[in-house]
Amino acid sequence: MSNEQRKTPLHDAHLELGAKMMDFAGWRLPMQYSGIREEHLAVRRAVGLFDVSHMGEILVSGPGAFDFLDYLLTRNMSGVQSGRALYSAMCNERGGTVDDLIVYPLSEDRYLLVVNAANTATDLAHIQLVAKTWAAAEKPLPQVEDRSADYAQLALQGPNAEDLLFPIIPEVSRLRPFRFLQPDSAPDWLVSRTGYTGEDGFEIYLPPAQAHDLWQKLLEAGAVPAGLGARDTLRLEAALPLYGHELSPDISPLDAGLERFVFSAKPQPGFVGQEALATAGQSRKLIGLKALGRTIPRQGYPLIQSGKPIGTVTSGGYSPTLERGIALASVEATTVIDGSVLVRIRDKDEPFEVCSLPFVKRG
Repeated sequence: MSNEQRKTPLHDAHLELGAKMMDFAGWRLPMQYSGIREEHLAVRRAVGLFDVSHMGEILVSGPGAFDFLDYLLTRNMSGVQSGRALYSAMCNERGGTVDDLIVYPLSEDRYLLVVNAANTATDLAHIQLVAKTWAAAEKPLPQVEDRSADYAQLALQGPNAEDLLFPIIPEVSRLRPFRFLQPDSAPDWLVSRTGYTGEDGFEIYLPPAQAHDLWQKLLEAGAVPAGLGARDTLRLEAALPLYGHELSPDISPLDAGLERFVFSAKPQPGFVGQEALATAGQSRKLIGLKALGRTIPRQGYPLIQSGKPIGTVTSGGYSPTLERGIALASVEATTVIDGSVLVRIRDKDEPFEVCSLPFVKRG
């Protein structure tokens, strides 16, 4: 098997902009251009543009696809309506998280699932296995296809995102959050008012051959190119979960604070992992931490209270908006923390205050 890194349709455009490239989930992607702080603040204050063409797209279609997805996912599929995107978790039989994803209903029997790049192959295998189990129970067998190669994806994020996109796609002005459309002028595009930054913005799915032209138009209109570094600091400030940090096959969506996306009362046949989640309940919870000093927390650092470890940092870093270190941390659900806690950083216990989430709210 080749170890060659995959490239997005915009790879050469990133090099022309002087991007610092990195390897991520088998892809060669831009880490930063002008700098993580500058790109981060551009998204918070104006508008930034991300190439996220590495994300995976899986099409589930055919008679019974709706009922199958209601069994596959933790959300109640009755919430999926024409033009509405649905965020959901997908669990294994133990109640652990296979992935978190967004569902786009393209028609009554065609649903596009947008999944994390690192999980695309695993997700596809999981969905196909569940589909076989579903068919064995004399249910209609849905068709499951990896359609990732059919799509490039750009994320235009920030308070000025609509102003920049409107001249190209005027219909976006009528989109509300977590709604999507396929523009009359470009029916093979899908544009959703979603994102991974905590700011207003849009994610645009389009044929790979058309990505460069749109990328250039948005840059010329004033969007600041932003890389994976800013994408991570933005999502951390917004307290959005990252697979491999807040979510994993051994961490349930309940333990990751996603209980509002789990329909625990789903009637039979329920969803995959429902019985395990009902039995285990929520054993852990996520808390937010802000540094009281100048230290920067990282994933895996232990939380200390009364000289004893009580939890672990799941995501940590420097917040360009707050100008201090911040972290998401996992502790037992019954843990009581009175105002502050220590984080052990390089054998030294540093003080952090416990704060409400998200760290930074839109606007």
